[in-house]
Amino acid sequence: MATVLSVIEVIFSVVAVFLKQIHSGKDTGLSGAFGFGGGGSSFGGGSLVERNLTRWTIFFGVLWALNALVIINL
Repeated sequence: MATVLSVIEVIFSVVAVFLKQIHSGKDTGLSGAFGFGGGGSSFGGGSLVERNLTRWTIFFGVLWALNALVIINL
């Protein structure tokens, strides 16, 4: 059981890091490379995409933390 949860933890970690890298910061960041870092884009604006990226990053961060707590308690 601990092995399965550890593998899931690694998957959550990789996804969270990937999502964090896509976020645009002061500069356009990696999200500019995909065409949705600027103000106007074919996706309807950068703010909607950034909000969704933030939500997904928080979601996977919470999953990662909960999974870590379960692993610690085993």
